[in-house]
Amino acid sequence: MITLVVFVVAWETIARIINLPMYLLPKPTDIVASLYENWALLVVNGGVTLTEIIFGFVIAVLLGVPLATMIAHSPVVDRAIYPLIVGSQTIPKAAIAPLLLAAFGYGLTPKVTIVAMMSFFPIVINSVVGFKSASPEMLHLAYCTGATQMQIFWLFRLPQAFPSIFAGMKLAAVLSVIGAVVAEFVGSQAGLGYVILVAGSNFRMDQQFAAIIFLSAMGMILFWAIGLAEKKVLPWHVSMRSQADG
Repeated sequence: MITLVVFVVAWETIARIINLPMYLLPKPTDIVASLYENWALLVVNGGVTLTEIIFGFVIAVLLGVPLATMIAHSPVVDRAIYPLIVGSQTIPKAAIAPLLLAAFGYGLTPKVTIVAMMSFFPIVINSVVGFKSASPEMLHLAYCTGATQMQIFWLFRLPQAFPSIFAGMKLAAVLSVIGAVVAEFVGSQAGLGYVILVAGSNFRMDQQFAAIIFLSAMGMILFWAIGLAEKKVLPWHVSMRSQADG
């Protein structure tokens, strides 16, 4: 926090000393003023972007975790699907966005799809690691006590996988913000990405920075919300105990 304050103060001081034009780099005070003046604009367009983020993120979770379960428990699915998932990440999402816009128009669907695609990969990868991390000795003991496959999954595999699943969700939360902005850059009539594009074309760098700060705040809040859910679900995990002790 101290480092951030020092950076902002230095930025403001240097910008005033050299009289830096706003269209090159606005001063922090200019950005704060723009946040205040354009608050309603940012809230309205932020609501559009947040809708895209939430829908895409939820879809990624609902598809990614069950698919990771199948990959972790079926060697056939692992060999058939896992390489395709990894290979799909080599395709730039900015290259796919125009195709989705051509297919679905400029509405919500292509943006949500891009967000889901950006969020999907870290959720699947981390969830697979989590499901495969269950101790063989613990599973063998469960089998010896007569536990069914379903009981083993709910009582042993899933609790052991939760830390990795939440780690993937945290990473996906950050990527979902990027995905929404990329989709809005390619084609949109609303959203914070659209605000950034319009502000840039009008050389309103202060408004651009204000929108970026708003985006960053949304991503941090989503990340924090997932962390809060993790603490509620996993109070027993060592990482939660260490945070509480700290």
